Amino acid sequence: QVPLVESGGGLVQAGGSLRLSCGTSERTSLQYAMGWFRQAPGKEREFVAGIKWRNGNTLYLDSVKDRFTVSRDRAKNTMYLQMTGLKPEDTAVYYCAATLNTNIYPPRESTDYASWGQGTQVTVSS
Repeated sequence: QVPLVESGGGLVQAGGSLRLSCGTSERTSLQYAMGWFRQAPGKEREFVAGIKWRNGNTLYLDSVKDRFTVSRDRAKNTMYLQMTGLKPEDTAVYYCAATLNTNIYPPRESTDYASWGQGTQVTVSS
C-alpha cells in the first residue's frame, strides 16, 4: 500500500471545471494502476477513470469520457483528473486509488485497488 492524498475539490457551477490531484510521497512503481472513483450520497462507489503508470493507457466511465481527462506526471508521482463541463450529477466525494497491476489497462472494480486516499468533495450547483 502507498499513502495517497487528494486535493482540488470544491464548489463549482454547472458547466465549470475543476482539476483533482492525487499524490504520493513514495516513488510509484511502473507496475501501478491508479484510478479515480466517486461516491454520491446513497449511492455505491463507482469507477470514474483510471490510468496505467507505465504506458499511460486510460479507461473512463461512459458518462464522463468526453468531459474528464485522467493523466499522470511520473516525475511528481501525481495523478490528475481534469473535469470540464461539470454537471450536478457529478457531485460526489472523489477518491483516488492505486494498486499493483500487470494488465494493459487499469481495473474498474474498487475491490481491485489496495490503497485509497481520504477523498475530496466535488459539488456542482445547477
